[in-house]
Amino acid sequence: MDRTHYRFRSLWTLAAPPAAVFEALERVEDYPRWWRQVREVRRTDDTTGVIRIRSLLPYGLTVTARQVRRDPAAGVLEATMSGDLDGWARWTLTARGSGTLARYDQEVDVRKPLLRRFAVPGRPLLRLNHRLMMRAGRRGLAAYLQAV
Repeated sequence: MDRTHYRFRSLWTLAAPPAAVFEALERVEDYPRWWRQVREVRRTDDTTGVIRIRSLLPYGLTVTARQVRRDPAAGVLEATMSGDLDGWARWTLTARGSGTLARYDQEVDVRKPLLRRFAVPGRPLLRLNHRLMMRAGRRGLAAYLQAV
């Protein structure tokens, strides 16, 4: 097993309808307003941007994300990533009652040298860090959706 390969899945239950959640999630440049670990998003064109992330652990990640699928009817947003992480990420939104179930899937290989060097002993910490980051993201998006 490659210790630098990760698969993540997070499920967020949100009180807003899928269209509102989709609209918020597709505006990646606004993520720093509601997701404190997303420090900066710089668009390079209509489908690509550079994202700088920093969570609890003392390291930052920089990835270039390029949108490969945007399907509002199906509730799907998907991007490829390169840089400190190589792989893909996908949001899939479905109605749940009067709200939304947002499913986040991500499959990446870690490319940042420091994280590769500590791949085996650091794996549990990286997974925990991701869980905490996603929990903060869900809380931030829920509050943001209530405010708009």
